[in-house]
Amino acid sequence: MLAVSLFASNASAIQIGGNITFTGGATLNGALSSATSVTSFENVQVLNLDGAYSGFVSVGDAVTMAPSWQFNPSTAVNGLWSVGGFSFDLIASTIEHQSNAGLTISGTGTLSGNGYESTSGLWSFSTQSISSGGVFSFSGATTSTAAVPDSGSTAMLLGLVLISIVTISRFRN
Repeated sequence: MLAVSLFASNASAIQIGGNITFTGGATLNGALSSATSVTSFENVQVLNLDGAYSGFVSVGDAVTMAPSWQFNPSTAVNGLWSVGGFSFDLIASTIEHQSNAGLTISGTGTLSGNGYESTSGLWSFSTQSISSGGVFSFSGATTSTAAVPDSGSTAMLLGLVLISIVTISRFRN
C-alpha cells in the first residue's frame, strides 16, 4: 500500500468559477479624460456575485482595495482587491475608452483564496463623468472553471482499501 500511495498523483484541484461585481468611489489623479491612476478607493462593496464566491461572500460585504492603482502605463498590483478570503492580483490592464464622459479599462489577473487553485481571471473597471460623484463599477469573471482530473489514483486507492478490508475480515473468521 505504501508503494501505491507514493505513486498516486494528487487529487483534483478546483479552480475558482464565477463572477463578482463591486461598486464604490474612486478618486482619480486628474480630469477623467487625462487621468493615469486611481489615487484612492472609498466605500467599495460587493454588488453581485455567483459561483464559488457564493459560499464565502455576500452582497454588501466591504471590499479591501489597494491604496492606489496606476493604469497608464499599466502596472501590476498584488492584492488589487480582496473580500471573503478571495484576492485578485492584477497582471496587466488596457484602457478601452477614455474621454470627458467616461473611462473603461479591462485587464487580466490571478484570483486565489479559500483553498481553490489560483485561477486566471478577466476584469473590467468603469467610471463616468464627474456628475456620477466618482462612483465606479468593477466586475470580474474567471477564464476557466474546469477541475483537473486525478488520473484514476483515487479509484485505485479505494480499490486497495476494499481489498484490504476483505483480506482482514477473512483472517478474523
